Amino acid sequence: MEIKRDRMIHLGYAKYWRSDQIVGLIPIDEDRGPGRRTEVFVSSSDEPITASRSESSILRAMASMPDEARAAEVGSIAEDLMEALRDVSPVLKRMLKNEEGFDVEYWVRRLARVVEGAEEAETQEDLFR
Repeated sequence: MEIKRDRMIHLGYAKYWRSDQIVGLIPIDEDRGPGRRTEVFVSSSDEPITASRSESSILRAMASMPDEARAAEVGSIAEDLMEALRDVSPVLKRMLKNEEGFDVEYWVRRLARVVEGAEEAETQEDLFR
């Protein structure tokens, strides 16, 4: 599991912390009330921060697939789907549009825009440079 550096993690109720400074997460089981779901230990403080989000959601935000890898995977899936839809026969395309209201050409165009846009997308890392 890779912890993404310099990513701002939302802890709930307008609390944010850098992912690489979070060193521990402990779920609050007793005396758990509104806004008290997880104790978040950070490297710069001896006292934990009380977060309103669950430890699993905080951990997912810290260790999610890197933005570049996610964008590449989405782009790859979109390209594969676009190619598969382009290979659909014209007769089947007409049948899908007339009988089911599924316009294959519309989705090919839309996927093409996504593929082109994925290359231009700004990553969260760019915000910290």
